[in-house]
Amino acid sequence: MSEWRGRDLGTKTVTYEDTQPILYALAVGAGASDLDLVFEERLRVLPTFALTLAQWAPDALASAGAFDARTTLHGMQRLRALKPLPRSGSVEMKAHVAEVWDKGSAAVFEVAVESDYFEATWSLFAPGRGGFGGDRGPSARRHPDREPDGSLTVQTSPDQAALYRLLGDRHHLHIDPEAAKTAGMPRPIMHGLCTLAAITLPLASSQGAHPADLTELEGRFAAPVFPGDELRVDTWKDAPATLFEAAVDDRTVISAARARFA
Repeated sequence: MSEWRGRDLGTKTVTYEDTQPILYALAVGAGASDLDLVFEERLRVLPTFALTLAQWAPDALASAGAFDARTTLHGMQRLRALKPLPRSGSVEMKAHVAEVWDKGSAAVFEVAVESDYFEATWSLFAPGRGGFGGDRGPSARRHPDREPDGSLTVQTSPDQAALYRLLGDRHHLHIDPEAAKTAGMPRPIMHGLCTLAAITLPLASSQGAHPADLTELEGRFAAPVFPGDELRVDTWKDAPATLFEAAVDDRTVISAARARFA
């Protein structure tokens, strides 16, 4: 796998109008009363919108033949916001393969994207690509061994995946029941990035922060979330950040998660 480590994935400039960050905000749970997220005259762009702009990078690695996109899973996501995204305009990005970890039965490819506005890393779990004698990589962060400091509820919408896919990730798994069954799911699932971003809105509110003031975010996608599921999010203070895990009933769906607001 040494041929993939450090691989340059090129550069890309993505241009968007203000309708896209507004649509994004609605897709991750903002409401009509959140005027600074959905009204162009007051618009503050959610930092996680950057992840829709950078989706081309992991797709480029799949197209290059590093793994089979049909079986590879999005294992973890990290984001560091450097400065506010414009309401509309162009964002230039460059991407490369930062690391390839050997998990035995699978490989984990880390795709790093950099721009003046943000830095983001996708961890992609590719079955059948491990066993090449490489380093296993770091273990996932565990939450503190104590009771949570707080908890909150996130209610997803039955239509949320259908709306979120208009931002660019149109994988059939998120809309087509037959495609979901082929992937072993009883019905279409939520995008992991949609679920992770949706948590940041009430999480910010619980801390007296604004969701557009998010500076750091990461989380591991532990199990699928279905549109309409209610999430219980447990939180632990880890100043200056907050650690969290999300569950549906007794099933953990997002683990090793961390968020920080300015």
